[in-house]
Amino acid sequence: MNVTSGKPPAKVPWRGHWPASAFCFALLVHACGAQARTISGLVYPLHDITLSAGVAGLVMQRLVAPGQYVKADQTLLLLDDRLQTIESDRRKVIFEDQSELLAARERTSILSTLFNDAQAVFKQTGSVSKDELLRLEAEYLASKGRVDQLVAQKKRERLDYESAERERLQRHITAPINGIVTKVIPQVGEWAKPGDAIILLVDPSTAVLHLAIPHKEVGGLKVGASQNIALESGSTVSQTTGRITFISPVADPASGLVEIKITFANPQLSIKPGIKGSIELKSGAPRN
Repeated sequence: MNVTSGKPPAKVPWRGHWPASAFCFALLVHACGAQARTISGLVYPLHDITLSAGVAGLVMQRLVAPGQYVKADQTLLLLDDRLQTIESDRRKVIFEDQSELLAARERTSILSTLFNDAQAVFKQTGSVSKDELLRLEAEYLASKGRVDQLVAQKKRERLDYESAERERLQRHITAPINGIVTKVIPQVGEWAKPGDAIILLVDPSTAVLHLAIPHKEVGGLKVGASQNIALESGSTVSQTTGRITFISPVADPASGLVEIKITFANPQLSIKPGIKGSIELKSGAPRN
């Protein structure tokens, strides 16, 4: 027969280790507190331009092909400008003809000399009649007025020439930016209408990631801040860094999402606009 002594059992000293269940619970809380949410969007080129003509015309020449890199102000396509070229040349000849103006200035200079001499003689000796002096003065003033009239006429002729030249240049479709031609629509001999798409031009050297983020999570983002971006192309994911360039001041009333734009450089054109990109928004508090 076993008899107990009546003393309480000895306590096992605590060695500073948590029970397994408590340790797992702590890890879960920590993981929830540091949870990061991935927000995805699409990558667009900074410039994606559809070029059109401001006037109607017949396509005379296509100077570029799809896939060709072009520089700003480079001529891409020509409409028929033969009549406008003739008119521009005619206006230029009229504007550059300075013969009448030069003759009027020479006549005015001579009349000015005659009038000043006659006036001096009239004051000193009186050998020149008053009528002759007034006649010379009238001719001098009329010649001077004619010079001013011709100067104003040359200004109008210059504006007429510039207008005709601008009318001619409207039939030259030029690139507004550096970029790559992706499509040339009309063929030589086809009629191009004002406002119709003629050439598609894109500049992928700078790309923009467009995102829509819930307005509650926008508070940690600021315009001008750097942002890491994950870019998905097929089965590969690459990393790059961009800068937040736009945060919409309003949220979409239906979805509560806010538009965000992150701009990043693509100098080697290794990133193709149209692929998927994403960022991670870290949350400092547990999420339910």
